Amino acid sequence: MSILEKIKLKDLNDNPIELSQYHGKTIFINFWATWCKPCIQEMPTIEKVQEQLKNEDVVFLFASNESLDVIIEFKEKRNFDFEYVHVENMEALNIHALPTTFIFNPKSELIFSEAGYRNWNTPENIELLTKKNTP
Repeated sequence: MSILEKIKLKDLNDNPIELSQYHGKTIFINFWATWCKPCIQEMPTIEKVQEQLKNEDVVFLFASNESLDVIIEFKEKRNFDFEYVHVENMEALNIHALPTTFIFNPKSELIFSEAGYRNWNTPENIELLTKKNTP
């Protein structure tokens, strides 16, 4: 089982999300929390990249293991146009620090994994999201 198949996500209406629906697209999953200052500092840089790549086959998901109510409250207070989701099994994914970001290529292979703050709005990071490479 690939790491992508292990990730269990739900939308903010508590419906399961099948990540297989995004096969053929690059998937950017940012694991974060409302109390995580580096997570929140990173969000504007991700928002800029998301806007730049809006016509590309890149899916941006923001996964927190906090309650749906907490995620929804954060979403309503912040002005980010993100697809927030609930992750049910963060511990099983060996995520020990936030933020953590996974990037999967269009073949659903993990090509990038990193814990910690990153300025995503740089040419190098945009290239990471747009190249169709294999791990």
